[in-house]
Amino acid sequence: MESHLLSERSLVFERADPYAVSGYVNQHVGAHCIHLPRASNPEASLNHRKFASLDLCRISYGGSVHVTSPALETIYHLQVLLRGHCLWRGHQQEHYLAPGELLLINPDDPVDLTYSADCEKFILKIPTHLMQAACLEQRWLYPETGVRFLQNRYTLGELDGFVNLLAMVCLEAEAGEPMPKVQEHYAQIVAGKMLSLMKTNVRRAHLSSRDATFEHIVDYIDQHLKQDIDGEALARQARMSLRSLYSLFERHAHTTPSHYIRLKKLERVRACLSDDTCNVRNVTELAMDYGFLHLGRFSQSYRQQFGELPSDTLKRRH
Repeated sequence: MESHLLSERSLVFERADPYAVSGYVNQHVGAHCIHLPRASNPEASLNHRKFASLDLCRISYGGSVHVTSPALETIYHLQVLLRGHCLWRGHQQEHYLAPGELLLINPDDPVDLTYSADCEKFILKIPTHLMQAACLEQRWLYPETGVRFLQNRYTLGELDGFVNLLAMVCLEAEAGEPMPKVQEHYAQIVAGKMLSLMKTNVRRAHLSSRDATFEHIVDYIDQHLKQDIDGEALARQARMSLRSLYSLFERHAHTTPSHYIRLKKLERVRACLSDDTCNVRNVTELAMDYGFLHLGRFSQSYRQQFGELPSDTLKRRH
């Protein structure tokens, strides 16, 4: 199967200086540093393809190498070990990866990997926004802190059909004239497949589930407060009539959906204005982030709810 994860058609470097390969990887795959034994003179190889918002990479350094990187912040790294072995250190644990094992590195995890001299890897770089889009596409509840994979290591045998999907993506990446819409569709499938097969913090009970409850609906609102949500949009998401939605909110919150959403937006704004760790340049910018476009009405609603102007809340935290 490894032969299907990028072929010679994607070759960028062959038997090259590892530091030249590392420089290319820094530019296209993710910032990192490599550390080589002084006496060694390894020759590195790299295959690479850009595929929609993904990067596909196959790499070998030709010698023992220690790779480190700070947290990559907006990137997930999925690595499949093809040959050799790799020592991974993370979260007060370490593990020797064997061929056929997969490692998933979250955006907030530092990287600490030691490759064996014969190690070769396939690396998939996935941006965080693609995971968010996959959650929204499936109508899963996107975590406020972002998607986090709760298990770092898998064998390919545990992930039904996933390696075949990766092979198909690689073939498509190397096939003639690129078709951007087709590529983006494949990229979304990859992200959705990862969320389906791997353990994450994503709540998969979406608003149209039979077990969707008032708690699920308010969780959805909390996760999407910066978006323009009204009663009709919420009813469509929950696949219920507007009358049923109003009845649900009347029973549980004693108010209308629109009033509830507006209140939660005001509470979130107040929380940001009160928290000195929250980066707020001014009240106007924060209010507009949460959809309050008429600043006079916003200030009036804020004062009615909390007994002070938003500018007073911001001044008090300094």
